[in-house]
Amino acid sequence: MPLKVNEIFYSIQGESSFIGMPCVLVRLTGCNLRCSYCDTRYAYEEGTHWDLSGILDRISSYQCRLVEITGGEPLLQEETPALIRNLLDKGYDVLLETNGSLPIRTIDSRCVRIVDIKCPSSGESHRNDYSILDDLTERDEIKFVLGERNDYEFAREILLSRSLAARTLHPPLLSPVPERLDPKLLVQWILDDHLSVRLQLQLHKILWGRDARGV
Repeated sequence: MPLKVNEIFYSIQGESSFIGMPCVLVRLTGCNLRCSYCDTRYAYEEGTHWDLSGILDRISSYQCRLVEITGGEPLLQEETPALIRNLLDKGYDVLLETNGSLPIRTIDSRCVRIVDIKCPSSGESHRNDYSILDDLTERDEIKFVLGERNDYEFAREILLSRSLAARTLHPPLLSPVPERLDPKLLVQWILDDHLSVRLQLQLHKILWGRDARGV
């Protein structure tokens, strides 16, 4: 069964603990959530069908060993685990960005699974599947996108009550929504509470602007 692909491009990794590294990004079509701050609405429906070999050939052409599978929500497509497994078997380092509403057990544990736990201002926090947290390995990453103080307090409670900072090798990521939450204010909250987290700014937007695609 083919995968519906929104775009494949070669750029730098703009988020996660791999930020700044050259990376091939494969954006799959479709999402089961409608977050208020979503910056990839064009991936809800737009895309073309690719067979697995075509995707692998395109990725190979960029001569880059780091690949991220993103969306939309990649886990909506049945062939996503097979794509990731094939890439890993070929020696690629693979990242998966997922929205925290779908199980990750089908994804090879060699993959770095970046789980985005939705906060209240997203409008989708009721869709979080917290059982995913029990399936995390030390390779995986946890992310919270914050638009306001209430989101920060929501994330802080989850981090502390579930000891998430100790679950993975990488600190949990706190990412402010552009034009909604001043990063300097978020930094002050983090320092005031002595949280063991990492501030994440979207490097690709800093470099190329908020609405640029394919970067």
